[in-house]
Amino acid sequence: MSPRTFDDLVAEAGAVDVSGWDFSWLEGRATEERPSWGYQRLMGERLAAASAGLDIQTGGGEVLAGAPTYPPTMAATESWPPNVAKATELLHPRGVVVVADPDEPPLPFADGAFDLVTSRHPATVWWTEIARVLRPGGTYFAQHVGPETVFELIEFFLGPLSDELRRKRHPDEETAEARAAGLEIVDVRMERLRMEFFDVGAVVYFLRKVIWTVPGFTVDAYRERLRDLHGLMEAEGPFVAHSCRTLIEARKPLTERS
Repeated sequence: MSPRTFDDLVAEAGAVDVSGWDFSWLEGRATEERPSWGYQRLMGERLAAASAGLDIQTGGGEVLAGAPTYPPTMAATESWPPNVAKATELLHPRGVVVVADPDEPPLPFADGAFDLVTSRHPATVWWTEIARVLRPGGTYFAQHVGPETVFELIEFFLGPLSDELRRKRHPDEETAEARAAGLEIVDVRMERLRMEFFDVGAVVYFLRKVIWTVPGFTVDAYRERLRDLHGLMEAEGPFVAHSCRTLIEARKPLTERS
């Protein structure tokens, strides 16, 4: 069977549904190493021991749905309407309240409403709001996207990026922001992980789904650069990039600092 053409690959990836946070369409077309700590399992253990939990920016609810047990009170927030619908369908049958939220302060909950707040790959982290909705002694447990994630791909489309952008989301800065909001750092780990894209369609799908990678990405706007990438992949093989993940656990003190 003859190789699929550039136009075929791009047209297919440009038409597929990218709502939700399920990446199974990329099976056989892209790979990404996973962090060693196993966030979903660790999150599930903490949810099982909590009395009231909140999952921020839950996406389509896929990660939260993997937890075997929820606390008696469980809520999730999401801002993108297609994901709100998906998360509601997936999580409501298990008693999780999904709240449509604009992903900017304030969170739509009272002070001290939760003893556990979780999030996997939040686009933004509002530390002061997280601290506000946590009870004294409560925990924020999350996996963040770390610095220089897929910068190889970003720079292929946008050109060299500044040192300031390269350092964005560094755990040193994030932990400083958490402390400034009144939280104590319990644990922080960072790993850099290999990614491979096997065809240009996989790249199109990824950029359409992870919309902050190349802001404003459309196939039409970047067709010629995509054609260059297709030629490069045919000549040299998979496009290699690297993701970065940070595991962070922070706790609200039992007593406020004087």
